[in-house]
Amino acid sequence: MVQRISNRIASFIDALPLAPGQRVLEIGCGPGVAARAVSRRVGSGFVLAIDRSAKAIESAVAGSKAEIATGRLRFLRVAIEDFALPPGEEPFDIAFAMRVGALDGRHPDIEQRALERLRAALKPSGRLFIDTRHPLREIWLRGR
Repeated sequence: MVQRISNRIASFIDALPLAPGQRVLEIGCGPGVAARAVSRRVGSGFVLAIDRSAKAIESAVAGSKAEIATGRLRFLRVAIEDFALPPGEEPFDIAFAMRVGALDGRHPDIEQRALERLRAALKPSGRLFIDTRHPLREIWLRGR
């Protein structure tokens, strides 16, 4: 069964510079709809989707059994401001977040910690995108 994806999520994913083989980190994955769609787009790549909510992770895992079985999608319960690459995990090419308070200006007190964690989790050339309903905005993590 293919779960219907909202136009907002579909537009956001369409705007991401995804390519086969990429490693992608989703921040605030909720029930996993975007993570599953991105996993299909990156093919042999890998998606790690995180959320601070145990209920969200439980729902995402329950709806993603086929994708998880491929070894190309995994879910982890952790807040972005506390995230660290799991042991043996390679850095990511792209990170993205849709409606995540720690990255959209709603919680500036934790945003700086979240950005530091993302700098450490992304490759030197890695890119971060957030939902702005236009449909996305890139946040520069390194001086360029």
